[in-house]
Amino acid sequence: MLRITGVVHGVFFRVSMAEQASSRGVAGWVRNVADGSVQAFLEGEEEKVMRIVEWSKRGPPRARVDSVTVERVRPRNARVFRIEG
Repeated sequence: MLRITGVVHGVFFRVSMAEQASSRGVAGWVRNVADGSVQAFLEGEEEKVMRIVEWSKRGPPRARVDSVTVERVRPRNARVFRIEG
């Protein structure tokens, strides 16, 4: 589970993450949180998931990422990557 803070709403963060994840075969979801952060669940091969984690530290061009918190959680057998909310 990721929590990304900074300027991450209104900058195509969710759409960009979905494109990055889908293109690498990573499943899960991404959503905006009311506090201005973005939360994401990633599932797949560890190397591919870590590439998305590294990408999230930069985000799309208009984003300004201040921090990324990573928490390991149980797999949920996700099959696709989707944008929530």
